[in-house]
Amino acid sequence: MLTLLKKEIRSFLSSLIGYITITVFLLVVGLFLWVLQTDSNLLDNGYANIDGLFIIAPWVFLFLIPAITMRSFADEKKSGTIELLLTRPLTDLQIILAKYLAGFVLVMFSLIPTLIYYYSIHKLGSPVGNIDTGGMWGSYIGLLFLGAAFVSIGIFASAITDNQVVSFILALFLCFFIYTGFDYMGSFALFGKIDNIILALGINSHYISMSRGVIDTRDVIYFLSLISIFIFGTRTLLESRKW
Repeated sequence: MLTLLKKEIRSFLSSLIGYITITVFLLVVGLFLWVLQTDSNLLDNGYANIDGLFIIAPWVFLFLIPAITMRSFADEKKSGTIELLLTRPLTDLQIILAKYLAGFVLVMFSLIPTLIYYYSIHKLGSPVGNIDTGGMWGSYIGLLFLGAAFVSIGIFASAITDNQVVSFILALFLCFFIYTGFDYMGSFALFGKIDNIILALGINSHYISMSRGVIDTRDVIYFLSLISIFIFGTRTLLESRKW
């Protein structure tokens, strides 16, 4: 499994996909935080925080993570190497986890350079260091969980089809719906007490909770459960070849 994980990471970093993904993420986030005249502009809002990063990043991830994961299984199916991969002395779950962890590592690589934003605000604060470091780390943890959930959804979408474009669109739709769809459904207040349950099914409410810097076990359990559902859903899709 470790060998396959290294191979997947090398395949990302030896092609333009990995570098383009990281560059686009940093460029888009950097524009919103430092250049464009928006509410998230760090120089204009007058507060020593990087909250704008944690507002913008999920929307960028909605597009970038499906782009990362769309080739995971779809490309293997199209090229015919999926059968060779499945004959290796690895279980289906190990293969899925290797591809999942490779995608998650790339997401982590894209977030590491954003620490320079924290360092910049730390230095620009008055007095120097006037920034809620604890809250920031809590927000980063929330963003990592969100990215991990999107990667599991993308892997699942890639296992459904052998077309990378279809995989991208399907992953984008699923990520968007699970991130915001339940919020819209719950906001209509049509189901009474059930509305709160509907809201709790979506990623957004749990991500916002973690972005406040409070790591609630309920939010952690939610993300771990969501990731597990899509990973085992992917496993079921792979095992369906035997039916």
